Amino acid sequence: MKRIILFLFAVMAVSAWSSCVILSPKKYKSLLSKQDSLSKGWTESQQKNESLEGLIARLRKDTVGLSSALNDLKSRYSEMDSNYTKLRSNSSSEINKLSSDLKKREQRLKEVEEILRKRDEATNQLKEKLQQALLGFAKNGLTVEIRNGKVYVSLMDKLLFPSGSIIIDEKGKQALSQLADVLKQQPEINIAVEGHTDSQKITNLGQIKDNWDLSVLRSTSVVRYLTEVSKVEAVRMTATGKGEFQPLGPNTTAESRSKNRRIEIVLSPKLDELYDLIKQ
Repeated sequence: MKRIILFLFAVMAVSAWSSCVILSPKKYKSLLSKQDSLSKGWTESQQKNESLEGLIARLRKDTVGLSSALNDLKSRYSEMDSNYTKLRSNSSSEINKLSSDLKKREQRLKEVEEILRKRDEATNQLKEKLQQALLGFAKNGLTVEIRNGKVYVSLMDKLLFPSGSIIIDEKGKQALSQLADVLKQQPEINIAVEGHTDSQKITNLGQIKDNWDLSVLRSTSVVRYLTEVSKVEAVRMTATGKGEFQPLGPNTTAESRSKNRRIEIVLSPKLDELYDLIKQ
């Protein structure tokens, strides 16, 4: 466009020069007007050209920026896709591991439930055997019951000891001997002997200072008889004294105090198999 304008301007200049002698004022003014118009057009064309060149430069700059942003997004997408693939792989591995652990735990739970079922079955069988063996002593204050998965043989003190004594009488020895016959047939049973008293203060009992002493000494008397006379394995035995602090009822009447004075023989199945399973 620049060249065309220059060419036209040159043609007009030559034409004006060649005919300047014969041009009239009117034609001369017309030529000058055309020249001004062309000059103005030239100036506007230059301004538009500069504006277009500036626009092109900005577009090129924007293109470079967009290209850089696009490359950055592609890089991020590639990184995210890689992380997602790793995550899926890891998640699959974790799910498989959790599934395997869950199956193992379910298996262990079934084994524990089976052990506990066998324990409860053995406990019920033991209770029945003891009730049959000690049936003749029920009216003398002997009871057999199951509490918390254990068999409790409770003997009131009048069945075992004279009043205020720690020496087992003949009726008590007979009951303990029949109890020992059952216990010796159950080697998997642990035996705890607990002495209990009422809340009455001890008086005039010599070396026995208080209810703690009385409960412990009566408990050890029973353990000695079971182990030394009836030959129950001592390794299975435990002797403890509870004093007056685990009563069966209030110590407000002679009858309730009599129930609180007792020996409880607590029989619990050995659970070594269960403990070994829990440790795994």
